[in-house]
Amino acid sequence: MAHAHKLEILRGLIKFKSNTQKIWGVLILLSIITSVEVALGIEKPEILMGHILGMKVLNWIFIILTIAKAYYITWDFMHMRDETSSLRRMVVWTAIFLILYLVFILLQEGGYIQDVYSSGFLKRDF
Repeated sequence: MAHAHKLEILRGLIKFKSNTQKIWGVLILLSIITSVEVALGIEKPEILMGHILGMKVLNWIFIILTIAKAYYITWDFMHMRDETSSLRRMVVWTAIFLILYLVFILLQEGGYIQDVYSSGFLKRDF
């Protein structure tokens, strides 16, 4: 028994009449987010070069926008919106855990490599 997909994005803020219009709307939304990322990457505003939690604010913005795009692609194109809440939670929380784990590993290894470059050979006992 098939059911119709919801033809809205941004939690019902924008509604469409057909699936084709919705696909174009999502494409435009994701293109805008990507354009913001590219513009920030090219321009690199000085105000975003401060450090928070060991990384530049600009890098945090890139990570957050990339996660937002990945979440939205999963939500709309993989039809997570239409699934049961337990399946949605399982997929989303697993992805969030793995992304946070990856960020931790990147920060940990990046810090070690920075220490090696700045002070020569360095050994850590974990």
